[in-house]
Amino acid sequence: MSDRVHATYWMETGGDPARTAEVIAGEQSSGTFVALATETAELKQRSGAKVERLEILDVVDRPSLPGAMASDRYTRATLELSWPVENFGPSLPNLMSTIAGNLFELHQVSGLRITGLQLPFGYTSAFRGPAFGISGTRRLAGVSEGPIIGTIIKPSIGLTAEETAQQVRELIAGDIDFIKDDELQADGGRCPFEERARAVMRVVNDAADRRGRKVMVAFNITGDLDEMRRRHDLVLELGGTCVMVCLNSIGLVGVREIARHAQLPLHGHRAGWGTLYRAPALGWDYAPWQQLWRLAGVDHLHVNGLYNKFSESNESVIAAARAVLSPINADAPMEAMPVFSSGQTGRQAAETYAAIGCADLIHTAGGGIFGHPAGVPAGVEALRAAWRAAMAGASLEDEASRNTALKTALGFWR
Repeated sequence: MSDRVHATYWMETGGDPARTAEVIAGEQSSGTFVALATETAELKQRSGAKVERLEILDVVDRPSLPGAMASDRYTRATLELSWPVENFGPSLPNLMSTIAGNLFELHQVSGLRITGLQLPFGYTSAFRGPAFGISGTRRLAGVSEGPIIGTIIKPSIGLTAEETAQQVRELIAGDIDFIKDDELQADGGRCPFEERARAVMRVVNDAADRRGRKVMVAFNITGDLDEMRRRHDLVLELGGTCVMVCLNSIGLVGVREIARHAQLPLHGHRAGWGTLYRAPALGWDYAPWQQLWRLAGVDHLHVNGLYNKFSESNESVIAAARAVLSPINADAPMEAMPVFSSGQTGRQAAETYAAIGCADLIHTAGGGIFGHPAGVPAGVEALRAAWRAAMAGASLEDEASRNTALKTALGFWR
């Protein structure tokens, strides 16, 4: 397999599954809808996609997606295809076009979802991957063990630069480790990027002189390439230690280019992910999707959170976090840090810790911190206390008996 990329799919078809598998393989490599004299046996052997595995799962009487071929039975199967690396070379956009291109809309397909991706070292060796990952993030955040306790500026949008800086001041008073912009806040008229970055970093740098460590702030630099480079450079000049991009908004090329330029960790927000995963018969599982962004150079990847405010199940969230923490292949660990977010409080700490078996993560609580009745610093302390309990194997109630901030938090955390 050293020179081939393998992708696995959940497939549903109203036709013969073996024939549909061959159609997909042809569509995504050397074939088309009619036989061509120029697609010789030699060319197909060299450049064609191969059906490596086809396992029938079950049969249903209705198609999962509209527009499929008419049939009285639709067969579901696991399909594995492979391609020679030379078809697309060390190019993430062209890898994407190959494994997730026109195959989803084929007439023969009534459901298709990419569930796995195996990349050989011959392919991954062309990419640097995350420049900072877990160890570099811990070093810059000054957190050698345990989770990185974080939050998102709230309200997400509508604050001025100085109001944002005041939020940061209150969070630092509670000894926060990590703060991020919301994905909606980049360079709006009420809170321009440069003004916000300067105001926030004045607070951060002043506190660092007193605390001996600098809170990590992920400034949302999402924009055009030149804008992102300028914004990154400003954060770097001001002494910042992280920048954030919205992955789906700027694409693989945008991420790859800013990663080449960056001297700071890249925090990857997955805004828009629901369009790719929510329909069970169409799209992507997170495990193969996140590999592409790690290859592109992303250091932190959002995975949602347990008991989140969205539609994703706990099982899916944990699978996503484990995928981010797993090596891409044996020769390319390309470590990245999972980011838990969405409706998070200290109540999820113990289950999160138990489920992934480590604390190499960023746990961000927005409302769970900002809504604390005793104020923002108490909200930070309550989340940190919950994690102390989780890692010590103690109950929240036991820890709350020794920690007023946590005791108060249990009354409003739901």
